[in-house]
Amino acid sequence: MMACQGWPEPVIRVQALAESGLTTIPERFIKPKSQRVTTTNNNTPNPNQSNSHTHDDRENINIPVIDMKELYDGDERLREEAFRRVAEACKEWGFFQVVNHGVSHELMKSAREVWREFFHQPLEVKEEFANSPLTYEGYGSRLGVKKGAILDWSDYFFLHYMPSSLRDQAKWPALPTSLRKIIAEYGEEVVKLGGRILEILSINLGMTEDYLLNAFGGENDLGACLRVNFYPKCPQPDLTLGLSSHSDPGGMTILLPDENVSGLQVRRGEDWITVKPVPNAFIINMGDQIQVLSNAIYKSIEHRVIVNSNKERVSLAFFYNPRSDILIEPAKELVTEDRPALYPPMTFNEYRLYIRTKGPSGKAQVESLTSQCDSTCA
Repeated sequence: MMACQGWPEPVIRVQALAESGLTTIPERFIKPKSQRVTTTNNNTPNPNQSNSHTHDDRENINIPVIDMKELYDGDERLREEAFRRVAEACKEWGFFQVVNHGVSHELMKSAREVWREFFHQPLEVKEEFANSPLTYEGYGSRLGVKKGAILDWSDYFFLHYMPSSLRDQAKWPALPTSLRKIIAEYGEEVVKLGGRILEILSINLGMTEDYLLNAFGGENDLGACLRVNFYPKCPQPDLTLGLSSHSDPGGMTILLPDENVSGLQVRRGEDWITVKPVPNAFIINMGDQIQVLSNAIYKSIEHRVIVNSNKERVSLAFFYNPRSDILIEPAKELVTEDRPALYPPMTFNEYRLYIRTKGPSGKAQVESLTSQCDSTCA
């Protein structure tokens, strides 16, 4: 249980700010210069336009795209190549996109649009679902409870999906009327997709195909939740971010991006790569728990979200996580004399408290575990 019962200061609804017609953003949203978007970074679009790029020789770099059909239905050569490309993506990028993933394109579109409708409901309708730092479930506008923190230019809705004991549809928006049904169906399909991807990752690590699923607690006990992100138009997008740089604390994230406007950026060395969503694809990224379980063979990677002065943006991040009270530690089979355990055992709940206290802070959380392990993992 967290000591803090509520937010440390009045909550600012970013969408309401954006729709008020302001031409300059409040100081609370202005990021330090070192964190702002610059047009000198690789493949960084001008945030005032929806689809412009810097004139960099590498502007066509994008995260790997995996055709899941080849993982199951292709001939042996295609299958081996597809598995190799997934392994390479997990090691080198921490991100990849998947197509032919088995989730209905119509369902994907419906899920995105029904949430867009929710965010355009009157403010008083949304405020009925206002969240608190205790669970984060509901309608929110900040992450972390640090007083005076510099805020991100976004609102969100967070809800629990698994285990089923935590699923409470009364906490899901009642408007639009189709939302609860669509999200229940969407969650079911995305959980299935997550299970298939975990099998592929397990095989690539040289483990049994059910290794990661069992490490997460098994199909009935794993954790899953959805955060729907709403990034309103911003009059000064070069001064702020929709979501500050962070790596995802959980197991794996299955992201349904907004296909109409780019926003997600992935760190690649010193550069920030703007992800160009492939139509009807999900973006998959490794979370800190898979980095721990794989003993850093697979990496969770810093990413952030930029905002736009012309277009709002909606994305659905489905977090596929370990059960909250299960100990997560490097797989024994992946710990050797040459590669000792890099992380101490820790439950996901314990780890998540870091994030809830501090908010997004790059890779600092998972890297702090390594220093702890120097004295405890020997």
